[in-house]
Amino acid sequence: MNRGLIALPLLLLSGCEQPTTSTPAMGQLMGRGASDYAQVVPNRPLHFPADHLAHPQFRQEWWYLTANLTTESGEPLGLQWTQFRIALGSQPPNNPSPWASNQLWMTHAALTFANSHQTAERWSRDIRTNDSPAGVSGMPLTVWNDNWRWQASATADSSNPNQGLLPARLQVTDAKLSYDLQLTSYAPLVQQGDDGYSVKSADGKVASYYYSQPFIHVSGKVKRDGEWLNVKGDAWLDREWSSEFLTRQQQGWDWFAIRLEDGSALMLFQLRATAGEAPFYSGKRMWPDGRQRPLSSAQITMQPTAWHNVAGSRYPIVWQLNLPSEQLALQITALNNEARMPLSVSYWEGPIRVSGTQNGSGYLELTGY
Repeated sequence: MNRGLIALPLLLLSGCEQPTTSTPAMGQLMGRGASDYAQVVPNRPLHFPADHLAHPQFRQEWWYLTANLTTESGEPLGLQWTQFRIALGSQPPNNPSPWASNQLWMTHAALTFANSHQTAERWSRDIRTNDSPAGVSGMPLTVWNDNWRWQASATADSSNPNQGLLPARLQVTDAKLSYDLQLTSYAPLVQQGDDGYSVKSADGKVASYYYSQPFIHVSGKVKRDGEWLNVKGDAWLDREWSSEFLTRQQQGWDWFAIRLEDGSALMLFQLRATAGEAPFYSGKRMWPDGRQRPLSSAQITMQPTAWHNVAGSRYPIVWQLNLPSEQLALQITALNNEARMPLSVSYWEGPIRVSGTQNGSGYLELTGY
């Protein structure tokens, strides 16, 4: 797609009144929309499988999968697939035509080895017809943008807490990268924050609805340099929606999804302020049997210890994470320092290796740098 057309929705998202050639700050892109967008409020229970679907009354949301895989020869790699829904207005168009839509779909894909990082992107309008080029439908859940597709399968197994979401097949075919994966999980979904209400600022004024499935088993194949490679490993799905992910004073976030050798998983993030104020931290430790333990700001210490320059931006790609209440002191290192996503909205996203009091693997996302 023409970058000028891509820039238009980003300007609308940022709330800029005049065109600009500079990249909008993450706080602009993810900050407050019009007041008549739906708002995130506490004590609103999540409902499944309905909340696997889209929430067009909110400004933004995503279906976000990251995976840590190995080839048959033991080579590690990471994989990302994300479908974003973006509302350009808080009210549906007053036009009966199926082509009149205020919803956009943006999908990102990446395949990351130690010595290569391939990315791809697709944009589509939401069209209210049975053959829309992109969208979300179900149940079972289907998320698609052209021939990039998450397709859940029907199951009669009522003991599966992911019914309607998993098991699923994920297919991405592009000139730069391709993969075809089978995804399964029998672990319960994890509602992040307070029963799915995830606060994003110290004053509690910014929040999202947020749930995860950190315990997905993966098998399938990926295509590198024209050759299909059989892979297997683990994946993590995040679902999040809001009309305001950041305050205008927050510049971005550092987000960690980690699986440890004892079978537990860690979700940790900090939201960085633009004016030298203290970051806002949040986290949770989770187990496949449904146990979970929230982690407060006082229990989390994050410190970058090495940085790497990519395309004029400086990213922290080595970290020390200390969680004394969990008896964890973890060193985080990137599998590939060059894992920047050079797309319509640039950010760094890549697989990580974990060492220290426990070994493990996971994914790191860095925005606003």
